[in-house]
Amino acid sequence: MLLIGLTEAKELSTLSLRTLDLLLFLYFGKVLRIQKAPRNGSHCGSVRNLKALSAHERLLWRDVGDIVSCTDHDVACQIYVQHVMIPLLDFKHVDAGVHVLVTREFLETIEKNILGQRPAWRINAGRINIHRDSVLLQSDHAIFSQGGDDEFCISVEIKPKWGCLPTSRFISKKNAIKKNVTRFRMHQALKLQKGEISQFSDYNPLDLFSGSRDQIYKAIKDLFSTPQNNFRVFLNGSLILGASGGYADDTNLVIEEAFEDALQSVIQREKGSRAMTFLQLVAEAVYKSGCLNRLLAVQQLDSFDIEGAIHAYYDIISKPCQVCGHMDDEELLNICGTLHSAHLDQSLEIVRNFLIAATAKDCSLMITFRPWHVECPGSAYNSIFVESTNQTFDYKVNFIDLDLKPLRKMEEYYEQDNKIVRSYTKMFVTELEADDYYRPEEV
Repeated sequence: MLLIGLTEAKELSTLSLRTLDLLLFLYFGKVLRIQKAPRNGSHCGSVRNLKALSAHERLLWRDVGDIVSCTDHDVACQIYVQHVMIPLLDFKHVDAGVHVLVTREFLETIEKNILGQRPAWRINAGRINIHRDSVLLQSDHAIFSQGGDDEFCISVEIKPKWGCLPTSRFISKKNAIKKNVTRFRMHQALKLQKGEISQFSDYNPLDLFSGSRDQIYKAIKDLFSTPQNNFRVFLNGSLILGASGGYADDTNLVIEEAFEDALQSVIQREKGSRAMTFLQLVAEAVYKSGCLNRLLAVQQLDSFDIEGAIHAYYDIISKPCQVCGHMDDEELLNICGTLHSAHLDQSLEIVRNFLIAATAKDCSLMITFRPWHVECPGSAYNSIFVESTNQTFDYKVNFIDLDLKPLRKMEEYYEQDNKIVRSYTKMFVTELEADDYYRPEEV
């Protein structure tokens, strides 16, 4: 994602030779989402495939707008957001964006200008796909689209993760722990084992989705303490807490003091109290907006879990079920047999709901605030009054990263699920035997 101020322009190709400074001067409140291409290997050229989706995906999403006839995957993703995710999450919280035409020169100019702003590992991993002829224009959720030069906007990006525990009867006995321990907690064990994080996070998604003010506030505080890649804060679009890529360090005293200083222009309290006041503001916005109720309902469309949906997947692609072929639980094998005897339409519904839920489990929540001014009280946005600072803040809530999940990833989802459970179970047993820092999951 590249943040550049833009208008509602329908075509940017005529701007290809202008500098980014000129773009920033002319436009405000929009961002471009530009496709990346790997540095090694074949690039994604300008020649388009006959169809953006595979034959099985076209069968799966046949009722979604004109997605079946799409020849561009990015356009298919936009149609998916517009026709699937917006009705589920509310148009007020989702911007599907609009595709705009660009030239190669325009993309090359952007590539040159952002090289110095990206982490080295991201530069090595990929570059802008300069062979595209269009990009996605969306609202910049880190700011308010209408505001003065002296207006401060502060926004927080949260990855809520899975807000519920699975109850599917297709979950095997060896994986039954999934019904009692959150996916986030189990995944932490695998990340710790791989060296991606230094310690478990205390964050529990069930707190964030609880609907309780106190539990939501606890969730926000836990995210602040260990941001990892799940919590970032921006002031006027610039990152002031969290990582620009990869995993952020745990919030120590130095980081917290720097954050306190950054909040000085927004939170009118003495140093040492600003961070907690801001976290309370975020928690109140989550509570008042009720947006996570909708997100949770979408996540719960997956009522079969991957251990059930994988069987429907093999029926859709008309291949022998690789899971049943290695299953030694006779009782579970019989239960799963009911899926293989189901009508194709039921199999399609199971997998379709699983993939929609996967989008909801992997998306981010963006909450943006701006303080009211005496000369301009009130607005069309919802607001929160902070008694401790005698301030009122407008706020808006948006879901981002609502990507269409590829059907081919079903087997990868299944393997990843088993890997996560095995990793946590192994650590769980080790901790229990050592009577060390094991703590039961709070549900």
